[in-house]
Amino acid sequence: MRKIIINKTIHEIQNWIRDYVKNANADGVIVCVSGGVDSAVILALCVNALGKKKITALILPCQSQPQDEIDAKLVLDMFEVKYYRIDLTPIYLEFLKVTGKEIKGNLLSKANIKPRLRMITAYYIGQSLENHLVVGTGNRTEDAIGYFTKYGDGGVDFLPIGDLYKCEVRKLAKKLKIPEVIINKPPSAGLWEGQTDEGEIGFTYDELDEIVYKIDHNKDLSDIDQDKLLKVQKMMKASEHKIKEIPKFIIKK
Repeated sequence: MRKIIINKTIHEIQNWIRDYVKNANADGVIVCVSGGVDSAVILALCVNALGKKKITALILPCQSQPQDEIDAKLVLDMFEVKYYRIDLTPIYLEFLKVTGKEIKGNLLSKANIKPRLRMITAYYIGQSLENHLVVGTGNRTEDAIGYFTKYGDGGVDFLPIGDLYKCEVRKLAKKLKIPEVIINKPPSAGLWEGQTDEGEIGFTYDELDEIVYKIDHNKDLSDIDQDKLLKVQKMMKASEHKIKEIPKFIIKK
């Protein structure tokens, strides 16, 4: 893995956030805080870059685990950021009820409704407050394999840690003094009870970081477990549509 200078990286990201928001003529930003390490790091970086008065945080449970909300509030209290809590569970259940009359969704299609409802809510509040940008919490490891919901948590205005691997996000979290309970908790998108990122992917983030990093930087892959390498390559190929510009027909001149 590459060696980054943590203090320098934090400083550069914060300057980038400040410049991006200024150049967009935005008055503030919306941060969805999930209780996980990625959103905690984003909250810290945005507070340091913009000041807490320009941050509006959201807690958006949707059949979520109670511990996630406890962890989210822990970070919000730490940085003294104002937030709105909106329970999307009734909307989610009503959506399933209405659409279920015509079609029965599967586990994943139902689960992906949750981040898409959160995206709608974030943009509704951002526009209601006028001129607020929605900050994304995705990192390079997840982005590479498409481990996010298209038009859900992938529906954001900018990605401050989008070039950082998961292990690097954790290093930033320690320097930013994010509570250990959040840094060390098993990463989960909270899509269903008992769901964890590593369980769904099939191996650890440390393994995934190494594979994605070596692919990104054309490093020797001979020491990588070939089954895991093949799985990552397939995920990267299958998720290209998530990160590329939407294709459109071009009239030939």
